[in-house]
This record gives sequence, C-alpha cells and structure tokens, in this order.
Amino acid sequence: MGEDNHTTVKKIILAGLTDRPELQLPLFVTFFLIYVMTLLGNLGIIMLIRIDLQLHTPMYFFLSHLSFVDACYSSTIAPNMLVNFLMERKAITSTGCFTQYSFFVVFVTTEMFLLAVMAYDRYVAICNPLFYTVIMTKKVCVMLVAGSYLWGLVNSLVQTGGLLSLSFCGSNVINHFYCDLTPLLKLSCSDIFINKMLLFIFGSLFETSTLLIIIMSYVLIIVAMLRIRSVQGRQKAFSTCASHLMAVSIFHGTILFMYFRPSSNYSLDTDKIASIFYTLVIPMLNPLIYSLRNRDVKCAVRKVMERKVFTL
Repeated sequence: MGEDNHTTVKKIILAGLTDRPELQLPLFVTFFLIYVMTLLGNLGIIMLIRIDLQLHTPMYFFLSHLSFVDACYSSTIAPNMLVNFLMERKAITSTGCFTQYSFFVVFVTTEMFLLAVMAYDRYVAICNPLFYTVIMTKKVCVMLVAGSYLWGLVNSLVQTGGLLSLSFCGSNVINHFYCDLTPLLKLSCSDIFINKMLLFIFGSLFETSTLLIIIMSYVLIIVAMLRIRSVQGRQKAFSTCASHLMAVSIFHGTILFMYFRPSSNYSLDTDKIASIFYTLVIPMLNPLIYSLRNRDVKCAVRKVMERKVFTL
C-alpha cells in the first residue's frame, strides 16, 4: 500500500478544537464574530482606500492587497471550521482538504512577502523622500505585488505537489481544526522525508529572506531617523512605521513559534492554539492596527462618516 502512489483515504476527520459538546456552540459564536469582524475590517480598509484619493499612494496600495490576502486566507479556514462546530462528524473530503491547504499556503506566503515589500516602501519613503515617486512608480508597485502572489503560488505548488505524491492509508483522523501539513503527514504511509525537506528549505528561504529585507529596511530607517534633529520630525517618521512594525512582529513571531521551534517541543495541542491566533486572530487584528494607529486612515474614516451624516 505504501508503495502505491495514490490516495486511499477519501475523507479526513478533523478532531477540531475540542470534543466537549457543551463548548461547540459558544466556540461557534466566538469565531463567527471574529470572522465577521475580519471580513468587515479588511473589506472596509479596501473600500476606504479605493474611495479616498489621498490614500492612492504606494503604501496604501500595498495595504489594500494585505487586507485582501488577510480576508482570503481567513476565509480558507473559518467557514469550514464554523460548520464543523455544528456537526457531530467533522469530515472533509481529501480533495477539499488538499485544496484548503494549497490556498492557505498561497495567501500566507503572499502576506509574508507583502510585509517585506511594505518595509521596503517605508525605507524608500523615509531614507530617500526626494526620489520616492521616482523609485516607487505604479509599475514597480504592481510588479512587487505580483511577485508576492507569484512566490505564494510557487510555494503552494511545491508543498501541495509533494503532499499529493504521498499515499494515505489507515487512520483518517487528524488532531487539528484545519488541514495543515504536519498533521496530514502523520496520516501518510509513504516516506515523508522529502516533504519535510521541502517545508524546511522553502520555509527557511522565504522566512529568512523576507525577515532580512524587513530588518535591513528598519535598520536603515532608524539610522535615518536619528539624523532628524526635530523631535516632531522623528515622531512623524516613526508614526508611519509603527503599524507595520506591530503587524510584522505579530505575524513573524507566530510563524517562528509554529514552524521553527525544536521538534522536541512540538505538540499538536499547542500547535492548534497557536494556529487559532495565526489563522483567525491576526487577519482580524491587522485592520485594527492600521486604522487605530494610522492618522491618514483615521482621517479618511472621519471624512466618510461626515459625508454619510451630511447626506442623511
């Protein structure tokens, strides 16, 4: 069976967050509200950027795509998770499981690169303000965003392709609430060494390269900020980076905890808790971070609200 290169498991059972029936409804309500806030927040950011001409800048162009990606990768997990809270048998087809995983990898990898692109944008804006419009042209911005999606697609094809090459037999229950790679590999009766290597190589390459871009950008930004003599000037420069720094810290901190901690400390139960934050909470937090700590976004919201009140 292990030598056959095909999938014998047709359905996969997700253990979910808990097997206690009395917690299913409260958890459904909680995560339903989180998902609704995620969609409203991220789609609201996208619409706000589209309708306010002052937000038609590279920084907010990247932010609109970050919001789109957040809404998408949350939507690959939350709907099926919510349905399973109401179902006694939490099942998903193997095709649906692999599809969920492939889309999840696309959007998470894309977000990783978008955060790096946004760090580079802040570096150019603060360190080379006179050449900002020359460097960050519309064509360059589109290419940077397209490249982020492309790397997300490449990583997804590699990881999902490796997963599809495996044979699955025996148990079809995974101790998780969505189809992640590590619990899926535990169901395989094939040799998973190559899959682990692909995850390590691509994960390390993308994480290291994007973090390096972010760190180098902010080192140069800090050096440039220290040269600014006025306190007000420093505060203005820092305010344009504060939201992005917070989003980067939360996102990459969770990734490093989930995928780069020692295998001896690995636990699927711990992984599930971290995954809740990673897949559902972060996409909800990003719109709040960028709206509450960003003066331009708050001004745009205020103008929209005043326009609505005036029209009423």
